[in-house]
Amino acid sequence: MPPLLDTRRYLTDFDSKRTGNLLTDVLVIGSGIAGARAAIEAARHGNVTLITKGTFDQSTTYCAQGGIAAALGPNDSPDRHLEDTLKVGGGLNRKAAVELLVRDAPQRIEELLSWGASLDRYDGELALTREGGHTLQRVAHAGGDRTGVELVRILERRVRETEGIRLFEHCFLIDLISVDSVCMGAVVFHDKHGHQLIWARQTILAAGGCGQVWRETTNPAITTGDGFATAFRAGARLCNLELMQFHPTTLYIAGAVRALISEAVRGEGARLVDKAEERFMDDYHPDGELAPRDVVSRAIHTHLIKTQSNCVYLDVRHIKDFHRRFPQISKLCADFEIDVSRQLIPVRPSAHYMIGGVDVALDSSSSIDGLLCCGEVCCSGVHGANRLASNSLLEGLVFGKIAGMTAGRRLDEAHKGALVHQIETATPPSSRTELDLADICNSLRSLMWHNVGIERTGPRLIETCDIIGFWSDYTLDKTFDEPYGWEVQNQLTLAWVIASGALKRTEPAGVHFRRDASDNATPTTYDIVTTRNSNGTEPQRREHTNTASA
Repeated sequence: MPPLLDTRRYLTDFDSKRTGNLLTDVLVIGSGIAGARAAIEAARHGNVTLITKGTFDQSTTYCAQGGIAAALGPNDSPDRHLEDTLKVGGGLNRKAAVELLVRDAPQRIEELLSWGASLDRYDGELALTREGGHTLQRVAHAGGDRTGVELVRILERRVRETEGIRLFEHCFLIDLISVDSVCMGAVVFHDKHGHQLIWARQTILAAGGCGQVWRETTNPAITTGDGFATAFRAGARLCNLELMQFHPTTLYIAGAVRALISEAVRGEGARLVDKAEERFMDDYHPDGELAPRDVVSRAIHTHLIKTQSNCVYLDVRHIKDFHRRFPQISKLCADFEIDVSRQLIPVRPSAHYMIGGVDVALDSSSSIDGLLCCGEVCCSGVHGANRLASNSLLEGLVFGKIAGMTAGRRLDEAHKGALVHQIETATPPSSRTELDLADICNSLRSLMWHNVGIERTGPRLIETCDIIGFWSDYTLDKTFDEPYGWEVQNQLTLAWVIASGALKRTEPAGVHFRRDASDNATPTTYDIVTTRNSNGTEPQRREHTNTASA
């Protein structure tokens, strides 16, 4: 293994006597589907402060085009949903978590409908579609390809209408506060109010994903992995961070930001073809275009190398009413002068969804007292080694509610002692040269795409850890006073954790593909190496290796 990364406990210097202090029963970090649902639930038990890095419509939830999976059809059942999820997960799912997810799914959809969500219907019934890895139609959607927009509309309204929730937008999470190995809230930076300490009896981390660590990604600009990195610095146990799911089809226009082309497009019959307009997926998997995402992504990657091409294409010219079914995608293509009724859509894979994260129990509790986690930032065990399409929004709803319930129960049970503590941090000035942050960020994302992308090898991963370690020596020792500096520090920290985890996992596991792997190895769940206890004192190395729980 490469040397441990030398990280500080806190990225910024502060003195709790001189910094603004806010007190709350429950602090929720993140306003995506998981954070919003957690805040709504926690507000039943106490006052809640919800902070979000940007606004509701800048979340990955808002960008979701596909849908939300649940056993709602007449021939479906939670057991079939469970079977599909476990099959795609490749032996790393925690079965108890998946059972909880699929059995609660119909109720969570009914709840959304009762709150006023408008899901697409056909002849009065929910219009369910099929996506990759599902054996039948069970994916509900809204506005064709605007499911995330509708979910955010409903959840944001519910949050703003719920008494007891205080909302702070444009509020950056710098670090989690820990006192005597207990999470006591967070150090944040607000656009208007500057540095603040938010003290909380329970903290729910729902800070989203980390796609911006890679050059090619479907994720919005805010997804720089801040939640993962802050949990790492606080000493939380993280696992399986090498399991980044690459979405097979993002619009590929040279020089343009990558944009997702939903899985549902292939579910409706879109065909993947190469530059000769020949279909190729049947050569790689019997399910063709509807194979699991990791299979499709690797097939495209292999075919691009084989044909010496920059992209493959989605053929949707034969799909009737494509403009009505996928208005957002149609407009996106039209903006680049692609007429989907006559032309092929150029696509290639991109980093999409982090399967690993902060290790949590069924009640969303982490290894740190006082810290709960839900959504993409955590590893609930639901997705195993490869996420089944449209299970992510569902996970946010189900486990967001659970996190809020757990926080509320702990409030009711906890002794209400002193909340504010004296903390003072000071970092000595660095004597090292200050490197250009933008150059480091761009180089890091390119490095991760080439060496920790769809295919990986041991030597390249060792090289990656060494390069990141060098950049980190000249970046993590600095104290910055604005979000971009903290984002780059978080990306460096997280990239090292991901690359070192990928180096440690020598067996193939779903989305993690080592070209130099042993095919007969048993999939395991790996805890991530961390550098300190949650109280910030002595360094330690955690290297537990656990088989996936049944």
